[in-house]
Amino acid sequence: MGTLKVDTIQDSGGNTILSSDGSGGFTNSLPAGKTSSYRNLIINGDMSLAQRGTSVSGLTNGSSQYLIDRFRWSEGGAPSAAFTMSQDTDVPTGQGFVKSLKLDCTTAQGSLAAGDRFGLDTKLEGQNLQFLKFGTANSESLTLSFWVKSNKTGTYNIWIYKEDGTARSFASNYTISSASTWEKKTINIPADTAASGAIDNDNGEGFRITWMLAAGSNFNSGTTPTSWENYTAANIGVNNVNFADDVANDFWLTGVQLEVGTTASDFEFLPYDVNLQRCMRYYFNHYTPDDNGLYGIFTAHTSSAGRMPYRFVVPMRDAPTVSSSTASGFTWLGNNTSGNPSAIGSESLNKYSCTVNITGSFTQGYSYWLAGSTSTQLNFDAEL
Repeated sequence: MGTLKVDTIQDSGGNTILSSDGSGGFTNSLPAGKTSSYRNLIINGDMSLAQRGTSVSGLTNGSSQYLIDRFRWSEGGAPSAAFTMSQDTDVPTGQGFVKSLKLDCTTAQGSLAAGDRFGLDTKLEGQNLQFLKFGTANSESLTLSFWVKSNKTGTYNIWIYKEDGTARSFASNYTISSASTWEKKTINIPADTAASGAIDNDNGEGFRITWMLAAGSNFNSGTTPTSWENYTAANIGVNNVNFADDVANDFWLTGVQLEVGTTASDFEFLPYDVNLQRCMRYYFNHYTPDDNGLYGIFTAHTSSAGRMPYRFVVPMRDAPTVSSSTASGFTWLGNNTSGNPSAIGSESLNKYSCTVNITGSFTQGYSYWLAGSTSTQLNFDAEL
């Protein structure tokens, strides 16, 4: 029988996973935070979840809008260009992805005002970044990788922003070389050892990563930094293309991964249920797949006010804001009666639960159930 002798085992990115301890055993040699699972700090980087819907149009004039979970369209200034953002099935061939984020320019803007900028971003909680040890001599370097496609070739920028304490940022260029062709890009992000680079250990924004798509002179007149620096607006979008200059312009993004180390490993695919629960921490859309679907049981506190205890599927990042579709689309049933609420609100909000208030015509002290249809929703938003 043959014998296999090895001193180290490496992952596909060249990172040592296990190394011999000299006595017949092995020790875990991955960099801090780079484990065999959850090494990707980005949530929903494969764009597979879109609880809010699959398309939103009319993005313009300083708007910010989430669509695909954890990814947001963000604008500054007052650009006149307009865009549609959607979840798409155009993906890199043979990489395992089934969805991408697509951005389509629907109203062109050939000339940018100085304060205009727009792009796509995702935000990471500070408490999830503590192992990076930013602000200390032992700070970790990072690698950002992603797949991108556009008919608009040229120079684009990645901008990473840390707002805690002294605002710090890092930016880097990448090039889309071939029109309408999927390309994988890798960005090395240096460690930030400056004391001002420390990230607060809380549930607030630790990092914001932005794919810049246009930058007016306020944001492109400086020099692209080679290390972390105190935030300097002029340095975040140097030489960036103007993606808004033609209604023919489209942009796709998928396979976003941020990990410790200096090399990019293969994308970490998570099971659907795990990915969904991670997204629900920030946003949860409760809808019913058919008519008369149950939202919950409530008690008539008065003849016109019902109170429904509501516990979230997973604890949310913070007490959410609550919104609903048109109240009249819901139905309450009980005590041999039924009707449509005139209003739906909320109170007693925390990250675990809330009370949903239903306004209607009830018998005080009786219990009712709140039903919906395929067009009704309760939305819970605790985004960064």
